[in-house]
Amino acid sequence: MFVVGKPRHSGLADAIRDYEGRAARYWPLDIVEVKEESGRSTSPALVREREAERLVERLPGDARVVACDPGGDVMTSSAFAAMLGAQRDNAQSIAFVIGGAHGLGDAVRTRASRRLSLAPWTLPHELARLVLAEQLYRAGTIARGEPYHK
Repeated sequence: MFVVGKPRHSGLADAIRDYEGRAARYWPLDIVEVKEESGRSTSPALVREREAERLVERLPGDARVVACDPGGDVMTSSAFAAMLGAQRDNAQSIAFVIGGAHGLGDAVRTRASRRLSLAPWTLPHELARLVLAEQLYRAGTIARGEPYHK
């Protein structure tokens, strides 16, 4: 998972760590956090561009890049689990990318082979990270036929 910035709110950071830890029991999970660009006296477009450059620099060349974006594909949890299982069976890693406060830059969208919507509305990037981590955990329980535990 490639994300912009670190969680700022302690409660949200705890929830993110909890679900990332749960998800890591099912899928190999590496978290790469890139520096958040200051938005002071900088346009949102320039912020997106600079953050996108940082993200793309860190993406592995052999990974399938999935950009988390409100305009992306909508999937059920079962379909998401099936996609992850298929990627695992093909021995291909997936790099999920979550942009910063101003979204994803074009460099990430260009590199992505798929766009995935985490919700029909725009989420703050910390909340998007939590939603993705929870869905990775849920997908793991679905893939193994286990009951979902909260």
